[in-house]
Amino acid sequence: MNHVKRAPWIAPSILSADFARLGAEVDAVLAAGADLVHFDVMDNHYVPNLTIGPLVCEALRKHGVTAPIDVHLMVTPVDRLVADFAKAGASWISFHPEATEHVDRTIALIHEHGCKAGLVFNPATPLNWLDHTLGQLDFVLLMSVNPGFGGQQFIPATLAKLRAVRQRITASGRDVRLEIDGGVKVANIGEIAAAGADTFVAGSAIFGASDYRATIEAMRAAIAAAAD
Repeated sequence: MNHVKRAPWIAPSILSADFARLGAEVDAVLAAGADLVHFDVMDNHYVPNLTIGPLVCEALRKHGVTAPIDVHLMVTPVDRLVADFAKAGASWISFHPEATEHVDRTIALIHEHGCKAGLVFNPATPLNWLDHTLGQLDFVLLMSVNPGFGGQQFIPATLAKLRAVRQRITASGRDVRLEIDGGVKVANIGEIAAAGADTFVAGSAIFGASDYRATIEAMRAAIAAAAD
C-alpha cells in the first residue's frame, strides 16, 4: 500500500503534559523525536471540557518551539479561532464539519492564514463530507475516541474507517496526510498504521511514560514492523 512510503509522524498531545512546566515538556518530547506538537482545543460547548487557547500557542513560540504546531479545534463557532491561532503560530488547523456553518469557507480561511487545513471526523461522523472537500484538504483527522477527554480507549471500528479514508486519499492522487487521535499507544500503533494512518497523536501514552524517547522509538519500531 503506498501510504507506507510516507514517513510516519508522531504528534504528542500536550493535553497530557505537565502544564506547570509546559515549555520544558514540549522541548523534551521534541528532543525525544516527536515531529509535531498537538493542541487539543476544547470550549466546554462543542465538547464537555475546557482546555487551552491561542495564548498558549503564542507562549510556546516565544519559548522557542519551532516544530509544527497541530491545532485541533473542538469548538463552535470555528472561524474566529482560526485567525487567532494562525496569528499565534499554528501550522496545522483542523476542525469538525458539524461545528461550522460553511465547511468550504472555513477550509479556505485556514489556507488564507497560511496554515495546513484538516477536517476531523468523530467516531459516528460519516465520511461523505469528504466527497466535496478532499480536494482542498492537507490532512484528515479521525477521532478514535469521542472528543472531550484524554486517556480514553481506542475504538476498534476506527480501523475500518481509516482504511476507507486511505482508499479515498489514494484514489485522489493527492498528498493528504491521515491522522489518528485517541487511545494510540505502543501496543496498537502498528495495527493503526497498517490500516492507513501516517500521523499519530498520542497523549498519555507519551507524557505518562517515564522515558519519552524510548516510547517514541517503540512506536516507530511498531509502525515499521507493520509496514514489512
